[in-house]
Amino acid sequence: MAQTAIERVNSAQSIWEYLDGAAKVYGDAVAFENYHNTLSFADMGRYTDALAAYMQGEMGVVKGTKVALMSPNCLAHPVCTMAIHKCGGAQVSVNPSYTPDELLHQLNDSDAEILILFSGSIANFAPIRDKVAVKQVMVMTLSDCGQKPLPSPPVPDDFADYVLLGDALGKGASLEFTPVKVTRDDLAFLQYTGGTTGPAKGAMLTHGNLLCNVDQTYDILHSVLVEREEIIVTALPMYHIFALMVNFLCYTGFGSRNVMITNPRDMDQFIGAISDCGLTWINGVNTLFAGMMLHPDLGKVDFSNLKQSVSGGAATMQAVSDKWQGITGKPLLEGYGLSETSPVLTICPPDWTVFTGTIGRAIKGTEIKLLDDDDMEVPDGERGELVCRGPQVTQGYYNRPEATRAAFTRDGYFRTGDIAIRDEQGRYKIVDRKKDMVIVSGFNVYPNDVEQAASKCPGVQECACIGVPDDKTGEAVKLFVVRSEGSTVSPDEIIAFCREHLTGYKVPKQIAFIDEVPKSAVGKMLRRELRD
Repeated sequence: MAQTAIERVNSAQSIWEYLDGAAKVYGDAVAFENYHNTLSFADMGRYTDALAAYMQGEMGVVKGTKVALMSPNCLAHPVCTMAIHKCGGAQVSVNPSYTPDELLHQLNDSDAEILILFSGSIANFAPIRDKVAVKQVMVMTLSDCGQKPLPSPPVPDDFADYVLLGDALGKGASLEFTPVKVTRDDLAFLQYTGGTTGPAKGAMLTHGNLLCNVDQTYDILHSVLVEREEIIVTALPMYHIFALMVNFLCYTGFGSRNVMITNPRDMDQFIGAISDCGLTWINGVNTLFAGMMLHPDLGKVDFSNLKQSVSGGAATMQAVSDKWQGITGKPLLEGYGLSETSPVLTICPPDWTVFTGTIGRAIKGTEIKLLDDDDMEVPDGERGELVCRGPQVTQGYYNRPEATRAAFTRDGYFRTGDIAIRDEQGRYKIVDRKKDMVIVSGFNVYPNDVEQAASKCPGVQECACIGVPDDKTGEAVKLFVVRSEGSTVSPDEIIAFCREHLTGYKVPKQIAFIDEVPKSAVGKMLRRELRD
């Protein structure tokens, strides 16, 4: 008798083993759909086997090899993830819209030896190709792993020394694969996150971290999930930890049909793709739901089978949830987590039928405390930094022992940097951030990244970045600038410069000129004074 999804996730030693079990059990059922192209569970397994054989035999991937995956949501994305893990490699998840500057840091910091690259992102990688340690490049398109061709940006004529994913699949199908022993303690992902000072850091997530978080999430959702019957809409990118773990790992392991949206900003295509798919679940962020409700064709979407809508990544607005519930009959239930926690720490259970404005309660096996500035626990109703401990929490940051030590309390709780209040029912509400991070449409923006880029703009002597409220994106980036002596640099010039060096959501929306950036006696930037 075949194991259930929950039995598979508890017995599996690796992400590949868990998902390969799903491929065998669910067979010809559709696992992923993208632009009405489909990939069955059986073909997902077959493509994974071929790609893993090629990566092992032709590219030399062994246990521990860092493989960067720089791709939007498309059918090949889950196949690449499974193949990397079947070989024992560790995936470095990369935003496909990263600029050369951002990409240079992440590829070198992660020690990535191989890059699987979406054809539309080649222009961002080509300028830094000779500056990174990447030895081999594989190029993928939207057509890979589907039955019909889809339009993808062509590979530039001057881009050389790469293999096409489609060719690798063809050759790998005839190659032998030598099994690799992977355990729950082995590294599965480097998920990059930033900080208020210093460069972005790679949170080390093991196979055990992710598999435990899948099981913890199942524990909350199993009462309403039905194997083989769910249809989940994935508009959030799968390089983001929320969609990676929840939409991909959880739902795929449960035999769900995953409707992948490559570009949710193309709202016409997005609404058209989901209008008659029969969705039962949709996960997103506040701005995604708000944007959907502005589209004139939302009324054509069939929500009759919708079981739940989950919102995470950033605070959900009461007005957005109320309007969504009026249209679909379901509130937006919030969850909470971070890249470092795989990510889910808390969630509102599916039997809550009204919007609470809270992030719910801690999931099973997760310990949460709220601490004051002296690391003393605060009582219910009082503000404190949310710290956590559990099997889904990272062991630390790749090659950054000092940052790792600073991220944990003496008794092993991870410091989230978020300030929360717990009510008498055990529900948590995020009320502030101890860190200076800005959240734009659910994506983390770290002031240091923006400041480093903007400070290179001619005419900028010094700058400081904060987040300000924004009706559309929740928060927006505001940059305070001290001009160089004699400079007349304008806001438009600074913003245009930032667009060349930062991915879109990090680009400042507001520029303010000041005489000096406030600093402490020891020279530390005081962003809080700018916020005040």
